[in-house]
Amino acid sequence: MRAAGASGLLFGVGAYAMWGLFPAFFPLLKPAGALEILAHRVLWTCVFMVVVVAAARRIADLRAIAARTWLLLLCASALISANWGIYIYAVNNGHVVDAALGYFINPLVTVALGLILFRERLNRAQFAALVIAVAAVAVLSAEAHTVPVIGLGLALSFGLYGAVKKTVPTDPRVSVAVEAAAATPVAIGYLAVLQAGGQSTFTGHGGGHVALLMLSGVLTALPLLFFAAAAHRLPMITIGVLFYLTPVMQLTWGVVIGHEPMPALRWLGFALIWFALLMFTVDAFVQATAARLGGGDFANFR
Repeated sequence: MRAAGASGLLFGVGAYAMWGLFPAFFPLLKPAGALEILAHRVLWTCVFMVVVVAAARRIADLRAIAARTWLLLLCASALISANWGIYIYAVNNGHVVDAALGYFINPLVTVALGLILFRERLNRAQFAALVIAVAAVAVLSAEAHTVPVIGLGLALSFGLYGAVKKTVPTDPRVSVAVEAAAATPVAIGYLAVLQAGGQSTFTGHGGGHVALLMLSGVLTALPLLFFAAAAHRLPMITIGVLFYLTPVMQLTWGVVIGHEPMPALRWLGFALIWFALLMFTVDAFVQATAARLGGGDFANFR
């Protein structure tokens, strides 16, 4: 058990650290635009995952997927593609801090979606955290004089993706492969149009550029596989706490490396988000502890 916990921690840190370093990677793919990078990301993720699924001898699983599950996987493919596209645009256009905001509020959006889609009940701490998060978005909107579209777009697309995946009874490796494969025809079509119009950057910018575009697929799939491995080895509370590693790294990159502006009102908005997340995390820890203790007096402490 200790070995599983240690390996799970390594897998979890590896997944979130790779996601946190994406702001350093995607600018390397310029002069490719966001849509071209997204298309290559989808294509090479599909190629890599086909190899993974074949090596794991899970290809036969495809025949066992029901029609409803195929439809859910198509929805998941559309949502994760939208998430990837928004993120690539944000990172390559000086909005890394906005992307970090999206992943900071993602756990709270997930709670809200649980309330709306699955009719889950909120306790007082969760409700208070959501109210504070809404106030934070209002503060950030006032500071920017517009709704934080990038942050909300990332949080909603990934939150809905998680909601769809919650109902998919398929091996994670197979589901990721299917999601990438579903979007691959569109990606190939777009890349063909770019190539025919002389607007593709895949050729004409050296072997290094080709290698980096192909590597985007591997770097997309690896953290997903690491996350799946961590989820099977670690308690959900640990996974939840580790999640914050990614947006912390992204925020640090945006402020320190990207020199993106952080006026006082923006700091206030982020501070409210962090306070809401603290309430949410403490509440999750209390619930997990109560569950381990069998729901005794400690469960009524709140």
